[in-house]
Amino acid sequence: MGETRIKQLFDLEGKVAIVTGASRGIGESMARGLAEFGAKVVITSRTQESIDEVANSFTKDGFEVLPIACHVGDENQLKSLVDKTKSHFGGVDILINNAATNPVYAPIEDMSSELFDKMMSINVKAAFILSNLCLPFMKQREGGSVIHISSVEGFRPSPGLSLYSINKAALIMLAKSQAKEWGVYKVRSNVICPGLVKTKFSSALWTNKEVLDHWNEKIPLHRMAHPDEMAGLAVFLASSASGYCTGMEFTADGGYLIS
Repeated sequence: MGETRIKQLFDLEGKVAIVTGASRGIGESMARGLAEFGAKVVITSRTQESIDEVANSFTKDGFEVLPIACHVGDENQLKSLVDKTKSHFGGVDILINNAATNPVYAPIEDMSSELFDKMMSINVKAAFILSNLCLPFMKQREGGSVIHISSVEGFRPSPGLSLYSINKAALIMLAKSQAKEWGVYKVRSNVICPGLVKTKFSSALWTNKEVLDHWNEKIPLHRMAHPDEMAGLAVFLASSASGYCTGMEFTADGGYLIS
């Protein structure tokens, strides 16, 4: 067998990753992808039961995983998450900010200031805080990768998803700001922007046949994505294969943005 110098760029052996919102869907798939390429993975969600189930499946497959319940809207719980990761694995190399909420589907004028604050807290502020908490460890290790999970809605808002779109657009600029300031520490920050993915989170869209048919007809690939189709981008951005990529948006949308 010949040399595998390019393949080795994707190796995550010895790296420690935190993935929020990892109990199912995109988060679970990305966490598994990192684990399959050798990373030690800390998975989080609001309830311990939900991530224990995922952790058991990872462990059965021989992966190193630490499940920690964490409500990302609580700063003290975010601090505890990082402290427990440090105690168990020694630090952090990779952070995937995936946890999100979108509790309503309504016109922008019908959304309350309380809802605005709640969504900003979970979808944007948590990513800001957790990134800052992980940065010291990445600086100590002379490098790291922060990956925010945004959406194509951050580029092109849809009716009824206005606050969600605002949140996702903010994540894109957060990554660019981090990339510009943290490059000196060899810490990279990028964004993955999925289109419609078949998850529980997006079920209000794909369980509506009229909406789904409209989506499938509109985009070039004529189908929604599956969660595992997002994992490859996560592995790429977490690894040395993307060592010269920072401050960028990577879309996986079936061609939605060119439709």
